[in-house]
Amino acid sequence: MAFGGDGQAGTWRRRGVLFDVDGTLVDSAYLHTLAWWQAFRQQGHDVPMASIHYCVGMGGRRLVDTLLPASRDKAVDDEILTSHAALFAARWTQLRPFDGSKELLAQCHAGGLAVVLASSARKQDLEAARRALDSDAFIHAATSANDAKASKPAPDILVAALKAASLEASNTVYVGDAVWDMQAAGALGIPAVGFSCGGRSAAELTNAGAIEVYEGPRQLLASLHSSVIGRLLALESRA
Repeated sequence: MAFGGDGQAGTWRRRGVLFDVDGTLVDSAYLHTLAWWQAFRQQGHDVPMASIHYCVGMGGRRLVDTLLPASRDKAVDDEILTSHAALFAARWTQLRPFDGSKELLAQCHAGGLAVVLASSARKQDLEAARRALDSDAFIHAATSANDAKASKPAPDILVAALKAASLEASNTVYVGDAVWDMQAAGALGIPAVGFSCGGRSAAELTNAGAIEVYEGPRQLLASLHSSVIGRLLALESRA
C-alpha cells in the first residue's frame, strides 16, 4: 500500500529505508512464537518454542513446512495457519513498539528519506502493529503478505516495497531482526542492518549478511548519522 511522501500522492523521495515490523519495530516476535506453539499443539504437534522462534519472520506457510515433518497430513496445514491467526489476533492489544521506534521513523522521514514498512505479515496483523507504532505520519508506503508470492528469505516482499515507494535497491537500506531479513536483502544487494531485539544474536545476524547490528531502534537512533543510514541522509542533504 502506497501513501505518497508526506501523505501527498505523487510526492516521492529518491532514497529510503525499508523496515521489517515484527521483532524490529514492534515487540511481537515472542507473541508470534507462543501463538504458533499453541496452534501446533491444537493439531497434535509438539514443536519446541526455540525452533519456532528461529523461524519467525518467514511467511506462515513456509514456517509450517519447515517445522513439521514431510510425512504429516498436510490437509491440516490451513487449520494451523487459521489457528495461529486467531491466537495472535487475540494478543493485538498487547503489541508495543520498541523504545525509539517512532523517533527512528521520524528522523529518517525528517532527513528526506522514504520510510517503507516491508512486512510479510498478514494485512490485519500489520494494521494492528501500525496502530501500536502510531507513526503513520512518517510512513510513505507499506507491504503485507498480500503483496508477495514467496515469503522471506525470498526477496519478493522487498521488491514489492521498493515498487510501492518508487525506490531503487541501490538507494535503500533494509532494517530487520531475523536471519531471513538479512538473506532477503542480500538477494537484492540491499545493505542490511540487524536488530537483536527480536531475539537473534548479533553473530547470527552478521553471519546472515548484516553489515551493522544494533540492540534495537534506540541504539540505532543514537548512532544514526554514523550508520549506513547516515550515509543516505548525507547524500539526501546534498541533493
